Amino acid sequence: MLAFIATAVLISLSGVMAPGPITAVAIGRGSEDPHLGAFLAIGHGIVEIPLMTAVLFGLSRLLQLPHLRTGISIAGAIFLVIMAAGMLRPQGNPPKVLRVSEGSPLLLGVLLTLGNPYFYVWWGTIGANLILSSVSYGTWGFVALASSHWSCDLVWDTLLSAASFRGGRLLGRRFQRFLFVACGLLLVAFAARLLVQGLRAS
Repeated sequence: MLAFIATAVLISLSGVMAPGPITAVAIGRGSEDPHLGAFLAIGHGIVEIPLMTAVLFGLSRLLQLPHLRTGISIAGAIFLVIMAAGMLRPQGNPPKVLRVSEGSPLLLGVLLTLGNPYFYVWWGTIGANLILSSVSYGTWGFVALASSHWSCDLVWDTLLSAASFRGGRLLGRRFQRFLFVACGLLLVAFAARLLVQGLRAS
């Protein structure tokens, strides 16, 4: 079982460390709050753990339906554009619709996860195989997989926001603004990719 968990952690890290919307937000807003990444990870886990349980009971086939992936892609792209607009807007009071980028990091973790179709594809394919392997060790095998995978998210996102915060403290407000703009543009790129690939899958 220890060998399986070690393998699962390595596979999980390949997904966790891949650049994505949560990575961009953890770096961009992390320049103002070193603990932001931890809350993003908690929000991510609020969606991920129930999804893992659902995959355990056969949801993986549904997650691979093209029309479902298209709908998630379009909704996710719209949300990322709103997030990006909030981050790219000059300092001041943004319109209410753009303040989502300044909202609760825990809620942002939930929303960014729900709107990311790659999250569902990963758990419908690679993740589903890990879950099926984990149950050969009984209930504790599944619990160990879920906790170790989420721990990877927690550690990585926390490290990103802490490193961004330290850089912001050392380099000042201009550096923080640079991070906001860079990560906002990155979110726009992610949104465009989601939209294009979602439409191709339909």
